[in-house]
Amino acid sequence: MTGCQSEDDQILELLQALNKGVSPKFERCAGISPTRLRLLHQLFQVEEISQISLQREIDIDPAAITRHLKGLEESGMISRRNNPADNRVTLVSLTPQGRERVHSYKEEKKRFISSLLAGFDEAERKTLEDMLIRLQHNINGM
Repeated sequence: MTGCQSEDDQILELLQALNKGVSPKFERCAGISPTRLRLLHQLFQVEEISQISLQREIDIDPAAITRHLKGLEESGMISRRNNPADNRVTLVSLTPQGRERVHSYKEEKKRFISSLLAGFDEAERKTLEDMLIRLQHNINGM
């Protein structure tokens, strides 16, 4: 960043750098992408869910969820099957192996967050959370 940039420009650049940097660092640390972990966590909450409902819950596009689920299925984490009542609907569930791995991924996520927020006291964490929520609210309002 240069000295000629306004503080607002610097904030935007820092946010963009954080956005670009967090996912790959998280994946290296946890061994899974944040999106795939969100999918697994959502599946952990239910016995079985339609792929379209899962897509809506996670808020990703149809091609992305298909790509992620295919990878998770190939690794034995999830299973997919056609709904017997409607073959157009694909049902998704965690395998026993997937359920087991969710626990270890949660531990890796805790370690990553701890490292990410090292040096932040409780008040700073709360302030950061409040500001990020406000930013998200502003983005959603655009």
